[in-house]
Amino acid sequence: MRSKLPQFRQTMTGAAVVELRRRILSGAVVAGEALRQDALAKEFGISRIPIREAFHQLAAEGLVTLHAHRGAVVTALSALDIAELFDLRAMLEPDLIRRAVPRLTGSDFARAEALLADYAAAIAGRDLEAYGELNREYHLSLYRASGRSQTLELVRVLLANTDRYTRVQLAMSDGATTRAKREHAALLELCRAGDAEGAAKLTLDHVMAVRHDLLQLLHADEAKLAEPHAPAA
Repeated sequence: MRSKLPQFRQTMTGAAVVELRRRILSGAVVAGEALRQDALAKEFGISRIPIREAFHQLAAEGLVTLHAHRGAVVTALSALDIAELFDLRAMLEPDLIRRAVPRLTGSDFARAEALLADYAAAIAGRDLEAYGELNREYHLSLYRASGRSQTLELVRVLLANTDRYTRVQLAMSDGATTRAKREHAALLELCRAGDAEGAAKLTLDHVMAVRHDLLQLLHADEAKLAEPHAPAA
């Protein structure tokens, strides 16, 4: 049966990227699985060209790896990779929120509140796909006011790359979902209060807590290698 691409006002390549990203982040296709260009073109009812372009965009996001003979393969990340991604988020996101806080408007706060309500509903319904997407959009909705378009794009990619792992962490622990909701709400209150430094600190703590939880879920020996080390004297 032919699958319908999302009905968005965008190119066929853009629609293919959205659908393939959804499948990867939801776990419908797993790490190491090859994405077949011909089969997907037939399924979506489009030519191979937009599928090939979609593969390149997903590769740029780190969600697939392109091989000369196997084509596009869903990327598998090690504990070291996960640690690096979250370390990069920890470097960039506190700076974005610090810069954004003085520029946030009433409409920004209204948007963030609506996203938080939808996020809580998605968690209550155990809708992994929805709360992953809402988590990303909530953070981006606050960061956009920073005026740092290049950093924002880097963070958008990092959020996409860490999304499936964040979902694992949330799905395996009710405590993690409770903490996520509490910290998201607290972050919004700090932003409303104009406390840029407080918002930056909470953002850092929030990112590093998820990093820690994910590494704890992995094999102990591999996770130990990913833990930060003090610099040599």
